[in-house]
Amino acid sequence: MTTQRMVISDANSGLTMSIAITRPESALFSPKPLVSPSGYLTKKMLLKKLESFTNGAKINNLIEAMRASSPTRRATDSDDHNSWTLRHPSAISMFDEIMRASIGKQIVVFLDYDGTLSPIVDDPDCAFMTNEMREAVKDVAKLFPTAIVSGRCRAKVYNFVRLPELYYAGSHGMDIKGPSKGHRKGNPVLCQPAREFLPMIDEVHKALVEKIKYIPGALVENNKFCLSVHYRRVEEKRWVELADQVKLVIKDYQELKLSQGRKVLEIRPMIKWDKGNALEFLLESLGYAESNKVFPVYIGDDRTDEDAFKVLRNRGQGLGILVSKVPKETNASYSLQEPSEVMQFLKRLMEWHGKGCPY
Repeated sequence: MTTQRMVISDANSGLTMSIAITRPESALFSPKPLVSPSGYLTKKMLLKKLESFTNGAKINNLIEAMRASSPTRRATDSDDHNSWTLRHPSAISMFDEIMRASIGKQIVVFLDYDGTLSPIVDDPDCAFMTNEMREAVKDVAKLFPTAIVSGRCRAKVYNFVRLPELYYAGSHGMDIKGPSKGHRKGNPVLCQPAREFLPMIDEVHKALVEKIKYIPGALVENNKFCLSVHYRRVEEKRWVELADQVKLVIKDYQELKLSQGRKVLEIRPMIKWDKGNALEFLLESLGYAESNKVFPVYIGDDRTDEDAFKVLRNRGQGLGILVSKVPKETNASYSLQEPSEVMQFLKRLMEWHGKGCPY
């Protein structure tokens, strides 16, 4: 028998839970993942596998806690799309109301990249934004301070966007740099709260690449201050095997935490810094730390954006806009369905400003 301690972290809530798992050696080194006759792992089978490793009640409580704190979970059956839309109406249909709330305040725009400015694609290296979207972001940045806040490394997201007048916060906000032209004030903005973890991240990256190279479709992305293990192109019957390999690599790195995004496993330093902290840092850099004359607008589609939505709710300033076609639990106030609607919203913002903010 072998006892292991599994640490599971949630990217949104910051909650880290640790459970002890005792299981026989044969279970630890089982050569095959648990699959159905059709070759696919079912949720029921996965739950049964987990329950075989530890107390069933503990696992059920853990799973329910993760579901409850996950903003990417679909709403319950009774909470249908219409009722969800009433609580999170379209930012386009409610545009006039939003703009009226911003009168007399400085609008600051924050944008996620993947799923917000570009579509979600199988190959993360091919998540290109359209030229029309780039022009829309460029025009907005001429009018309002604008930042890209992404889980990607800052250099990579900059290569996608290619607009030097923006602020860029990469690695989930752990790598921030101000614009080389435009809204910059005083010294260049630079924030890298996880620099000491760079050697460790590089070490884990190399180990992960070696471990998962035998799993077709799996991809490890080095985002400088964090790592992303993409499994969008991995067969579902190999997901458990992939997760086991990832946990095997990071089990000796107590300073790192594992969380889950949209078909991606995220490995990040165990520090209190997320997209919400990045938003606050950028507002402070712009001189709006304690100001009631600022109106931040944050648009994002992922669970990691919930940290920023929470900050805006707690500040009682501005608003969050969730990009999603399906109902999700969220701290955002409004919604947009896809990147094309994000572009439409940005163009409306420019038109509104061009008319002299007529409210």
